[in-house]
Amino acid sequence: MNQSDLNLSQIPINNALPNNFLAEQVILSCLLNNPNVVEATTSLLPVEAFYFKNHQEIYRAIIFMNKNNFPVDIITLINFLQTNGLLEKVGGSKVLIDLVSQRPNVTYLKEYINLINDKFIRRSVIKIGYEIINSSYTTSLSLTQVLNELEEKIVEFKNQHSFSQSIDNVELLNSIFVDLKSKSIEPSLAGLSSGFYDLDCMTQGFQKSDLIIIAGRPSIGKTALILNIVADVVRQSRLPVLLFSLEMSKEQILYRLLSIETQISQLRLKSGNLGKEDWVKITRVIPILAKVPLFIDDNFNLSIQDIRLKIKSILFEQKTLGLIVIDYLQLMQSSDSKMENRVQELAYTTRALKILAREFNVPIVVLSQLSRNVENRVDKRPILSDLRESGSIEQDADLILLLYKSSSYNQVDKQTATLIELSIAKQRNGPIGVVKLKFEAESTKFLDWN
Repeated sequence: MNQSDLNLSQIPINNALPNNFLAEQVILSCLLNNPNVVEATTSLLPVEAFYFKNHQEIYRAIIFMNKNNFPVDIITLINFLQTNGLLEKVGGSKVLIDLVSQRPNVTYLKEYINLINDKFIRRSVIKIGYEIINSSYTTSLSLTQVLNELEEKIVEFKNQHSFSQSIDNVELLNSIFVDLKSKSIEPSLAGLSSGFYDLDCMTQGFQKSDLIIIAGRPSIGKTALILNIVADVVRQSRLPVLLFSLEMSKEQILYRLLSIETQISQLRLKSGNLGKEDWVKITRVIPILAKVPLFIDDNFNLSIQDIRLKIKSILFEQKTLGLIVIDYLQLMQSSDSKMENRVQELAYTTRALKILAREFNVPIVVLSQLSRNVENRVDKRPILSDLRESGSIEQDADLILLLYKSSSYNQVDKQTATLIELSIAKQRNGPIGVVKLKFEAESTKFLDWN
């Protein structure tokens, strides 16, 4: 048995590692009798999935022969193994002849592959388990380091192995038909409403598993915009929202939310310069905000591992999540010390965030800065190339919104509001264009322009 990949000397000798000898034989027999399925099989089954060393060697030889356009059959395989001094290592020509003589039904090849992958994944879990045990005994490592390594190993393992069930086209199309039928009866957004009509019309809401970037220059209104969206989500949908604030404290965030909901300026709230009508609004809004499912994490030294652990913690309590918000991307830390520069760190971070969005099937909105190149142009409207420090942001994001402060005007009641252009610069499955919003600076309230 092949245990070379696992250092499991502590396992009792009578506890064999998970394996399926017969399924391994059947797969090799299918490949030798049906060389046309070799390519499809190798895309689903790595060499390491075979537990027995001689089966690994046979499978590796078949892959090499197929890749180099050699015919794959019993004669050519025996000759190849003999030429490379591997024939006796796999058990001799009799083992190969026995494999060919089995002639299993290739129709069930996928099921055989699933059996082997199941055992392979179980062995991998055992390996991780013993690595964790060994790390825990190493007292020279801090507890934080041990937990971070544990999280990294599990993340890497989940990324390497796909646990999603394959669904055939018939089942998918039936699901799509039911969804279309439901929407024709009662029209609804495909995703989570942002609270802005024009934006929702163009995006169909924030879609599950999407990575959404909202970018702009400092003091343009990124945080104010996302807090308006968060307030609408928790108030209207009642779905839990997890907000990571790397720049502002929980108290500052709550002051802003209170200002948005009461339309009282932050300055007056913080100074206590409040009139009777203001107190009526505050006493009405605070009990509502106290009950909404909003979770704020103001850890300024945030990493992907921290985000993952927090998501799991919230899901354990709430069972569901409507939206995840991160303010903002450039302040996030990478736990990988091997990164050569900041661009690589951001590339890793954006890719990891996209993976998290897919893994937990929830939209993740990330605020991002723009480079100073915008200030050097006559037309200061931002474009995709202005995304600061990393082209991977554009690559990994499903939706990119760029903010631009256009102009101000006086309303009838003499308050000043600002026209904000929200440019949909990228949308993986939808149109691009510009949405106009009205920003009331005093209360940091965003409204539809019309």
